[in-house]
Amino acid sequence: MTLAVLVSGGLDSAILVGDAVRRGEAVQPLLIRCGLFWEATEAEYLRLFLAAIAKPNLLPLVELEQPVGDLYGNHWSVTGVGVPSADDPDEDVFLPGRNVLLLAKSLLWCHLHRVERLALGSLSTNPFPDATLEFFQGFERIVNAAVEGYAKIVLPFGEMKKHEVMRLGIGLPLEHTFSCIRPADGLHCGACNKCQERKVAFADAGMQDPTRYR
Repeated sequence: MTLAVLVSGGLDSAILVGDAVRRGEAVQPLLIRCGLFWEATEAEYLRLFLAAIAKPNLLPLVELEQPVGDLYGNHWSVTGVGVPSADDPDEDVFLPGRNVLLLAKSLLWCHLHRVERLALGSLSTNPFPDATLEFFQGFERIVNAAVEGYAKIVLPFGEMKKHEVMRLGIGLPLEHTFSCIRPADGLHCGACNKCQERKVAFADAGMQDPTRYR
């Protein structure tokens, strides 16, 4: 049974894909492109990561378009101007309705391709309102009702903390993951909120950080 995985280029979704592939699951990675500032660089890293873990049970990346420029306007996530820094709180990186946008398209793709499970790398510590168990269950129910479908959202990391997920990534090519929201010359900027989160993740897990920061 195929497991679709909603991927970006970040640590959590990459580890989710890599761990599922190692366990022998038939994995279908799905990338939703929204036109955000960092996405082109992130996608390059993702392709490198998938190439590095390639096995017969890892299916080719599927890319879907869900542009948000007309919705977000001059938001920093689109323009790259005023990106939250390492000292800014996590609330400043919240993207309104992001999981609504990502899940609508990916769940419908699963329905149309008869894939019964869609996995996300959401953690127990995710503080945002569109990352609660109630939200996921409710959204799954609404989309399935709309198309008389059966696709189920699964959260393998839903009861885990970041350091636990990071340790699942030991042995995976995490140098090919990408977490930055202000990339520069194809590198992590080293100064944004997400770069700081990445540094802390490796440190808390007691792992060497292989990232090249600008």
